[in-house]
Amino acid sequence: MAQQKQFGKDSDVSPGQGELFDESESDCVNAETDSLTVSYTRTKPKRKPLPKDLPSETVVVDVAESDKTYSCCQTPLHRIGEDTSEKLAFLPAQLKVIETVRPKYACRQCEKAETKTTIKQALMPASIIPKGIATPSLLSQVITGKLQYSLPLYRQETMFKQYGIELSRQTKPDL
Repeated sequence: MAQQKQFGKDSDVSPGQGELFDESESDCVNAETDSLTVSYTRTKPKRKPLPKDLPSETVVVDVAESDKTYSCCQTPLHRIGEDTSEKLAFLPAQLKVIETVRPKYACRQCEKAETKTTIKQALMPASIIPKGIATPSLLSQVITGKLQYSLPLYRQETMFKQYGIELSRQTKPDL
């Protein structure tokens, strides 16, 4: 009996306790009809452009010369456009923009004949953070500042503002 009292199931139920939360069916029906619908549109975040006064370096990633002729008719392809992307590199006490240009090529003869036109373009070089603006040098600067020099991210954000660069703390690696 002593063991049952010490280790057994306790009866914590007081008389009348079961009726505390007894709701009638009419209250439940009214609660279901009083729902509110909220609608909103999400805006896609837009990154601020990098300052134009920073030194810039252009890297052209092009297809091989042998791929600049169309395989079906051996006609040379002409350039129809290009895709560009910008990344931010950190050099000690210097920032610069590295712009990657990838020309696009198409066949004029196939365009004139209104047949199927294939566009050729070099693949985008691999990046540490896909669709990000950070290069390995910028990431190493942020990580070194945080771990080696104990600089909080908000201070690093302020330091980059002195260069005219607005980097949000949410885009930096969570360390």
